Amino acid sequence: MMKIHATTVLAVKHKGKVAIAADGQATMNNTVAKSNVKKLRILQDGKILTGFAGSTADAFTLLERFDEKLGSYSGNLKRAAIELAKDWRTDRYLQKLEAMLIAASKDELLIISGTGDVLEPDEDVAAIGSGSMYAQSAALALKRHSPDMSAEEIVRESMKIAADICIYTNHNIVLESL
Repeated sequence: MMKIHATTVLAVKHKGKVAIAADGQATMNNTVAKSNVKKLRILQDGKILTGFAGSTADAFTLLERFDEKLGSYSGNLKRAAIELAKDWRTDRYLQKLEAMLIAASKDELLIISGTGDVLEPDEDVAAIGSGSMYAQSAALALKRHSPDMSAEEIVRESMKIAADICIYTNHNIVLESL
């Protein structure tokens, strides 16, 4: 799987809700270029939440294609994700795009990569980007050991932990939930 640096996106499905958050940092090599980039998008009239890691222009191209697939498949998240991954893997133009996506509905949580992978993460916790393992570890621990926390609380606290550890993740967190 492609490793994307310089961002952190985390999604958690918990207690009938899904929350997704991303930090706001954009880097160019080892320099912070912008600290408040919005890496989350709401699609399908608020029914689908997405987050991206990687090149912003590439991610916007993928999000546009993904939204088209969602429209073609009546908002069926899994089917749209699989069809996007097929195109991404076989289309010469799309193959050059460097990004990853997390997509979530109230019922499903998926990671979509350019290698053709559509992954349903274990324990309803998905993370991408350079700080992903920090955020994912924190979210799994909080979900397992603090069951009274909401999805939003787990995501917010996990992103704070990732930002404290990962130099490519900042504390300008944007959070959306369903």
